[in-house]
Amino acid sequence: MRVSEPRIEALEQDQWNDAAQEIMAPMVEQGRVFNVFKTMTNHPDLMRRWLVFANHILGKSTLDVRERELIILRIGFLCQAGYEWGQHVVIAREGGMTDEEIRSAQTGPDTPGLSALDKWLLQATDELHADAHISDAAWNGLSEHLSTQQIMDVVFTVGQYNLVSMALNSFGVQLDDGLPGWDI
Repeated sequence: MRVSEPRIEALEQDQWNDAAQEIMAPMVEQGRVFNVFKTMTNHPDLMRRWLVFANHILGKSTLDVRERELIILRIGFLCQAGYEWGQHVVIAREGGMTDEEIRSAQTGPDTPGLSALDKWLLQATDELHADAHISDAAWNGLSEHLSTQQIMDVVFTVGQYNLVSMALNSFGVQLDDGLPGWDI
């Protein structure tokens, strides 16, 4: 974690205004009241609009869960977003990824034994993070495995979770109980 104390308080349910109550109702029903969402209740208008995009990336993307999670884990690691890492280790495991596959998001595209697709997903993520651009080599590598829509979803997934990592790190969102740290 970049900071040990929240800079923006994760509001509890009794602190939410009417707009926050409305936005959070489905999450409360599903038992998904995480610190990231409780922090965002400080700005319900932003939260409402952000969730539309976040919902596409996390639930309606053309990428397979495994591909999506590999990208999210990599950008979270590159941004040193401990909260993002912990949440998505759990999601990746639920999606069937092994700890070895998850750790490849830490070691990157040069990790021995990666599939060609994993190498290109990790390479593209690194390039987007470093230069806001995918090289011709990585683009062509991705194109051998993914459709145009899937490559578009790669770019927007990296962008979404780069943004989320910035917010989590800057706001000081703390780990929810039971989330793993960097050592898995």
